[in-house]
Order: sequence, then C-alpha cells, then structure tokens
Amino acid sequence: MAEAEAKMKQFNGGGGGAGLDAERGRFPYCVVWTPIPVLTWLFPIIGHMGICTSTGVIRDFAGPYFVSEDNMAFGKPVKYWKLDPSKVYSTGPNAWDTAVHDASEEYKHRMHNLCCDNCHSHVALALNLMRYDNSTSWNMVKLCFFSLLYGKYVRSGFRMETC
Repeated sequence: MAEAEAKMKQFNGGGGGAGLDAERGRFPYCVVWTPIPVLTWLFPIIGHMGICTSTGVIRDFAGPYFVSEDNMAFGKPVKYWKLDPSKVYSTGPNAWDTAVHDASEEYKHRMHNLCCDNCHSHVALALNLMRYDNSTSWNMVKLCFFSLLYGKYVRSGFRMETC
C-alpha cells in the first residue's frame, strides 16, 4: 500500500499546491490544460496543453513556428498537473527551465499538426529532455492519460460550469 501511495504522490507532484497562483496564472512545475472551443465540447479528452517554468511562466506550442509565453492559445488554464522537480534526472543547473526553454526553441522551428506534432508533443519533448521520472518515453497519449488522471481543476466548480 505504501508503494502505491508513493507512486500516486510522485505523479501528483508531491501533493500540495505550493507556489500556485491561479489569479496571476502562475503554475510552477506544472503541465496545464485548457479546452479548445467546439473540439473539447465534442471530444472532452481533447484540449490544449502547455508546460510551466519553475516560476510558473506558461509555454505552449500555439501554432506553426510559434511558442507563446504566458498567453495560452485558447485561454487561461482550466486544469493543472503539478509535477515534482526532484524527479528531474537531467544534470546541469536549472535543468527544468533549460528543458522547457530548449523544447520551446525547437518548436519555434516546427509546423503545427493537430494529430502528430502539437502542443502535447512540445510538453513531451520538455519532459523527455529533462528525463522526468527517469524516462525519455513521454508522448501525447501518456500525457493525455496522466493529465486526466492527476490533473486538478483550477476552480472547483468548473466542471459544473461546462456542462
């Protein structure tokens, strides 16, 4: 039982929401998600994803050759998944922010493709570069699953508002 709790805590970012400031849009060490109008209404698991720096600045692959900073393509985050920075296995100073920066720089040179190379792929690259949870196998499907499983709503009543 203790092992299962440790695994749950690991993917929940160690618990707690320290440093989160939803009013200012700051979600340090988080993956954030927001719905895409019409598409998310028809397919609730589909949405737009970004990854935040250690200070909570949101980076998201918003379109062809463009990675936005603190201005998500489809609005403010609705859900966040707090990750644990101690699970970064990449070496070097400020490994988390370096990986987010490097993934963003790479995606500034990529064409956006809704099905294959999109915002989820950008987040996956950042996690792979930092070797989050000692893994380099992050991908769109894994991120979608973990975000659904471990993501928390920014506002507790949001689910009711979207019905």
